[in-house]
Amino acid sequence: MEEVKKDSEILAEVYRNAQLALTSISDVLPEVDDVKIKEEIMRQHEEYEKICSKAASLAHRLNVELKDPNPVKKAMMWSAIKMGTANDNSAQNIAQMMIRGTVTGLTSLKTSLTDGSKYMDEEIKTLITELIELEENFEERLKTYL
Repeated sequence: MEEVKKDSEILAEVYRNAQLALTSISDVLPEVDDVKIKEEIMRQHEEYEKICSKAASLAHRLNVELKDPNPVKKAMMWSAIKMGTANDNSAQNIAQMMIRGTVTGLTSLKTSLTDGSKYMDEEIKTLITELIELEENFEERLKTYL
């Protein structure tokens, strides 16, 4: 039997995805020396902040409780970033790390869109679609550093 994700679960996932992206960007930025990729990552940070704000606003209107990502997951991401940049903080390596995170987020979001799209609230569908398009764009822009 096909499981349909609830709107509240999808909205929470959008928020969590953007929060994890913000956390990883905050963790990686101090390690970045290359000015161009640093500017790109900071621009992405701004876009993720907008998504978080939209998700929080929508959650408030729909009376959905949003939770921050699991602290253990955040700690694991932090350590992976520190280990990944310890010996190589080149733009290429940073881009590879960021792309891996983006693809993970995209996979999760696209699955949720597929699982819930038939019955999904239009505002939530618009928001998840916006985040998917943003992340696809981020991936393409980061590929230029490879």
